Amino acid sequence: MLNFNMLSLKQRRRLNTVLLGTLAWGVALVIFFPIFWMILTSFKTEIDAFATPPQLFFTPTLENYTQINERSDYFHFAWNSVVVSFGSTIIGMMIAVPAAYSMAFFETKRTKTTLLWMLSTKMLPPVGVLVPIYLLFKDMGMLDTRLGLVIIYTLINLPIMVWMAYTYFKEIPKEVLEAARMDGASLLQEIWRVLLPMSKGGLASTVLLSLILCWNEAFWSLNLTASKAAPLTALIASYSSPEGLFWAKLSAVSTLACAPILIFGWFSQKQLVRGLSFGAVK
Repeated sequence: MLNFNMLSLKQRRRLNTVLLGTLAWGVALVIFFPIFWMILTSFKTEIDAFATPPQLFFTPTLENYTQINERSDYFHFAWNSVVVSFGSTIIGMMIAVPAAYSMAFFETKRTKTTLLWMLSTKMLPPVGVLVPIYLLFKDMGMLDTRLGLVIIYTLINLPIMVWMAYTYFKEIPKEVLEAARMDGASLLQEIWRVLLPMSKGGLASTVLLSLILCWNEAFWSLNLTASKAAPLTALIASYSSPEGLFWAKLSAVSTLACAPILIFGWFSQKQLVRGLSFGAVK
């Protein structure tokens, strides 16, 4: 009787594992299907892309990629995306780490209120502050500049970066930092040699998330740039015209824009998961 019950328990666990695995694969396929269809459409002609019903089997062509290279300087837009994304992330981390350190280890009655206020700024519709920011950038000569995008991207992502860094720092025992101070460590040494190594997983996930958010940001790049500092999101928007949407070319340019960040995310997924789960198990 005991063996039968144990066997039933094992069978139920195995069944649960299979069901959860099937559900996970189903969700993954649903999420990945738009990306798969975008890549597939990028190798179609415009006629095949508009075909009804959609064609899964067709003669692939590189015509769309060739026309994109002839019409647009892809590497110019890609370089702008790299500079703006990494520049805003570096500056944001230089601000977020000290801010999160002071809030985590020198907490006051207003710390939580300040954090909530910072996060509430993410709820503000960007279009609500577009006009004043546009006029301010125009007066300062920062329209269609990488510096302008770096500043605005840093400001819009800073609340999330501070929140994430604060969460990771709160998981570090204060006694560790106090021991470092007793050993004669300065404030800079305490942060550089003790705090950052202990929270590198969480900070790495913060950096990765910031890069992804900056790379995918479209609203500000479309409204604050024209051509000189335009990133890949602006390049994608340039392929929608009053004549209509050319789905094959739009899919090709979207594939080129998404490919770098998809590859980067694929190789850094372990670090991202490790950082997001930092402190989850004590």
